[in-house]
Amino acid sequence: MRDAAFIAVMLGLLPLAVFRPFVGVLLWCWISFMNPHRLVYGVAMELPWAVAVFAATLAGVVLSGEFQRLRFDALTALLVALLICITVTSVTALGVPADVWAKHDAVMKVILGLILTSALLTERKRIHALVWAMVISIGYYGVRGGIFAIMTGGNYRVWGPPQTMITDNNHLAAAMLVTLPLMNYLRLQSRHRAVRIGLAVAMALTLLAVVGSYSRGALLGLCAVAALMWWRSHAKVVSAVVLAVVLTGAVTFMPHQWMERMNSIGEYQADGSATERLVLWGISWKLAMERPLVGSGFTGPYTREVVDRVAPGGPARAVHSIWFELLGEQGFVTFAVWLAMTLTGAIWSQRLIRATRGRPDLAWAHDLGRMSQVSMVAYLVSGTFLSLSYWDFYWTLLVVIGAAWAVAKRAARPAPAAAAWRASSVPGGWRTA
Repeated sequence: MRDAAFIAVMLGLLPLAVFRPFVGVLLWCWISFMNPHRLVYGVAMELPWAVAVFAATLAGVVLSGEFQRLRFDALTALLVALLICITVTSVTALGVPADVWAKHDAVMKVILGLILTSALLTERKRIHALVWAMVISIGYYGVRGGIFAIMTGGNYRVWGPPQTMITDNNHLAAAMLVTLPLMNYLRLQSRHRAVRIGLAVAMALTLLAVVGSYSRGALLGLCAVAALMWWRSHAKVVSAVVLAVVLTGAVTFMPHQWMERMNSIGEYQADGSATERLVLWGISWKLAMERPLVGSGFTGPYTREVVDRVAPGGPARAVHSIWFELLGEQGFVTFAVWLAMTLTGAIWSQRLIRATRGRPDLAWAHDLGRMSQVSMVAYLVSGTFLSLSYWDFYWTLLVVIGAAWAVAKRAARPAPAAAAWRASSVPGGWRTA
């Protein structure tokens, strides 16, 4: 029954994506981030919804004439460069060709979708709508996970939807951490008190879900997020009290086995999982050094024959680090492009904060710049221990920052002097009568 209802809803929304292309962008993000089709049963689970939405949106862009107003910026150029780089590294990849090109095609679709998203993200209303789509997509699992943690007393881990990039409890925890600051941005910008209260409750439940994931990497990320959110807050005393109360309450709520797992962070030498990650990072580094320009290609660190080239008998599995995963699979050139995307987003967000400070009309952009920086830190800290190098949600955040900077830059530009004044001015600074 649920799959039939989902198919009916999608069939009703797809034509809307043709007539209103940006609706297609929102729909594509919802499908990609939340994966609602993984929450139903039957044939709806396996249908290529993201491809269908992208095709409908692209058709809408062509028919509506949106191509005449497409926006192209530095991040778009980097996305194109990234697409070229991963294609070259896939041609020279050492792994099983079928697996390599399957992953290449998946990342390629993400990049093409991001380029289209960036092109259509031309005004504040669209930026705000996309942030809402991002928050709803991941916030759903945060709210559900927080309620689950309360009902079970925190004795069971919180997991993500099956067969998705955030199925793993660690990946879901990182995703929720990245989303928390965006929730706060929407709370700050919401006019209605009920919406602000609802978002505050959602933030509390999402924070509890992060703790309830039992992810040690997410705990480190949570500390970084809390510190930076306090630093970026305007009322630092109130923020410090609220954060201390919420974090203490969440940690106190968890059972004894949670505390034992978190305490193992300081005893990584005796932790088999932690020591194996160090070995995996070392293997990825060796693969990058062996072929610095192209790396081992997609799935290289996962393939026994490839790993044996640099570490015979070493573990061939997920690298558990965004940094070393990129290096091991793609080499230093692609890694530089990938890193430049984050640096570009960081520069834009800082410019966004500075250019909009003291501008009530651009308070939304100021808040978005501040909170997006917190989200970026959450990803970079949590991702140090996770294989989320190609996560489309984070790349979409960078696109949002770039679009916000472009809109704010136009709005912050000083108005030109009146034409009448220029026409009537004379040498000496006097005006004619």
